Amino acid sequence: MPIPFPSDAWVKALMEQLNSSAAYAETAKNWEGDIYFVVEPNPGGGALAGPVTLYVDLWHGQCRGAYLVADSSLQRPAFVLSATLSTFAKIIGGKLDPIQALLTRQLRVKGSMVALMRNVPTVLEFVKTCQLVDSEFPS
Repeated sequence: MPIPFPSDAWVKALMEQLNSSAAYAETAKNWEGDIYFVVEPNPGGGALAGPVTLYVDLWHGQCRGAYLVADSSLQRPAFVLSATLSTFAKIIGGKLDPIQALLTRQLRVKGSMVALMRNVPTVLEFVKTCQLVDSEFPS
């Protein structure tokens, strides 16, 4: 059954996928850094009334925590990735390469872009794992 994106249930399903993926564990074994994913409403409105923030705590090939954020001022993650709902849907749906989205600024990053670029295989494996979650995107 598809899980609505963005939601607490979706990010928890992602955590399960990450923690059960041998490929992610191996590829991300040197990754250290937690992330806020800020999902912004599409221009012109739509399904989201305002931004939705999801948190994932990634550490050496494991996800130590994942949840919908009620107050984004409570933590200072290493990375904040922001994009519209439609951009995240394209990335998770396999229709937009995440590195291309970064380079074209469809996906914006706060944090060390150098660290992301040094870890492209980890980023790509993370996205591949996101794609394993049976996702439902609002229109």
